[in-house]
Amino acid sequence: MTTEARPMRNDPTVTDLVIRARNGDSQAWDALVERYAPLVWSICRRYRLGSADAEDVNQSVWLALVDQLAALREPAALPGWLATTTRRECGRVLRTARGPQMAWYAPDAEDIPDEQAVTAEEELLQAERQAALREAFTYLPPSCQQLIAMLIQDPPVPYAKISIELGIPVGSIGPSRRRCLDKLRRHPAVAALIDAETGSTPG
Repeated sequence: MTTEARPMRNDPTVTDLVIRARNGDSQAWDALVERYAPLVWSICRRYRLGSADAEDVNQSVWLALVDQLAALREPAALPGWLATTTRRECGRVLRTARGPQMAWYAPDAEDIPDEQAVTAEEELLQAERQAALREAFTYLPPSCQQLIAMLIQDPPVPYAKISIELGIPVGSIGPSRRRCLDKLRRHPAVAALIDAETGSTPG
């Protein structure tokens, strides 16, 4: 199994976690799993695996990473490595399930059409965005967490109800929302994604 993969971006958070995990930091390892588990699951769903097969793929991918983490030359390449390894494991599971006579039906990672590769790229970006937002959200003050949680509910919560439940004037909700979102954007994990997507260089 190759340890080469194209870096998605030079994400200092990922690089730090990979280095710490290599050195035996269990918290860093847990953070990597939490951050990229959605990516692995999304690829399993794209291959339409059942829950048992998806669990098998997840276990295989993370066990492979235990073996290969020290050999991963570029820490920022980890997301791409996980995506490639997950696709290969999904193909292995499908080939095993369908038998040798149907092996042609499950593509290897190298044979995935360009449009599927683009889909995987989009899944990776989406998983990274979600992980960064979850991480940044936990660092917000409780008041911001409560406000944002209510503002993103579906269907939307009326401002009058938010005002009553949180004990803030209706006219303060908009400015408070902006301040909370500014804090969210300034978190290193979110800032790194914003910089990468806009092509700017952190100052």
